[in-house]
Amino acid sequence: MTSPTLTLLSDLTPPSLERTWLTAPHPTLPIVATCSSDKTVRVYSLTNFKLLSTISGGHKRSVRTCAWKPHIKGESVLATGSFDATVGIWRRWDNYGRTEDEATGLGLSSGADGVGKGSSNANAADSGDDDGAEDIDEEEWRFAVLLDGHDSEVKSVSWSPSGMLLATCARDKSIWIWEDLDDGDNNFETVAVMQEHGGDVKCVAWHPSEECLASGGYDDTIRLWREDLDDWGQVTCLKKHEGTVWFLDWEGTETTPSFGSVEDSSLRSRWVEQRALSGPRLVSCSDDKTVRVWRRLPKVNGDEPGAMSSAATGIPSIIRPTGTDENWEEDALLPYAHELAIYAVAWSSRTGLLASVGADGRIVLYEERVVASSAADSDVMDSEPAAEKPALRTEWKIVSVVDGAHGIYEMNHAAWAKRADRGSTEDEEEVLVTTADDGSVKVWTLQR
Repeated sequence: MTSPTLTLLSDLTPPSLERTWLTAPHPTLPIVATCSSDKTVRVYSLTNFKLLSTISGGHKRSVRTCAWKPHIKGESVLATGSFDATVGIWRRWDNYGRTEDEATGLGLSSGADGVGKGSSNANAADSGDDDGAEDIDEEEWRFAVLLDGHDSEVKSVSWSPSGMLLATCARDKSIWIWEDLDDGDNNFETVAVMQEHGGDVKCVAWHPSEECLASGGYDDTIRLWREDLDDWGQVTCLKKHEGTVWFLDWEGTETTPSFGSVEDSSLRSRWVEQRALSGPRLVSCSDDKTVRVWRRLPKVNGDEPGAMSSAATGIPSIIRPTGTDENWEEDALLPYAHELAIYAVAWSSRTGLLASVGADGRIVLYEERVVASSAADSDVMDSEPAAEKPALRTEWKIVSVVDGAHGIYEMNHAAWAKRADRGSTEDEEEVLVTTADDGSVKVWTLQR
């Protein structure tokens, strides 16, 4: 079995002249949004690697984070978080960045040159006649609403899998959850403010299929949150990291490890059973130079999540002890590969590969492989009920390392994204997009 390697495919051009913090791949289109210290968000095509739009005018300081809203048809919605303590919501029609032929094939009309300009108007289409308004809407982003609540720098934003909830976190030690009322007037309602973290909250990330939120921060902890009736509360707190938790990412809902030479149908079936019991895992990275994978332990006797909720126990959530609703354990400590803080991890939902980047300018690629069990162990495990079988043993291996990926500069983020060449009828290719302090954004392709 040939190990996967990363090869530089292209830079996104032109780059920002200041630090680039994060790249957010669009959920359905071959485009990405990048956040920069120059107070803008740049949107690039993954088809030709060129700039499509520069979104500006909404924030007064660095744009630290952004995220695309899922499950929106005919329109793209982008949330941005800034060091000015605000969160912006931007909208644009989805003829975006396509050639006339491509747009026609998708039933969309195309702008004159496919390149838009940012707009800070709440509704740019309200001015002028109908024809002019249509042209503006086709070519420009619309600054829909500003969410104001945090007291200091916003560090991360994340949409729930349904797209109805937006989580934000900040240096003020708080996590806010906002509900998109979807009433046509761009109204959002605050549904929860959590302040259990003991320091700057660096990241928030929603579970891929459940309304469960993970957060990490300066207090070295990872916390998971769920809604109990009308109140959001902490269901567990993970404390194994010995430094700031910089980033979190979830495993894809259908990700499988590499079975290699031990591939057989029974092992794959066991993996599916195991996943059904515990659900997607969580990966974290830290200032302590480690990458850790976390797994939820299945409930005993078929208890559903929330068995310790106020609805089940009769104990009001305000006095119910936290950290007792769910049991999570460290599933793996990945091999040490970084010399300095690790700022981001990305878990591929297609291949199951993990990528990590950080202050040492290094990209590290890890692959999870199933470890073959002895015949005796297999017989015992096959005779046990699924809920009582020990977890299928896997190990993580470093399969590729790219040193100096952005020259001498620190790398702030990495994300897996889908792309397809113009006119291609083949499945979309998955690429890794990395960002760095010099403003550069690089696209890497996976080769085996």
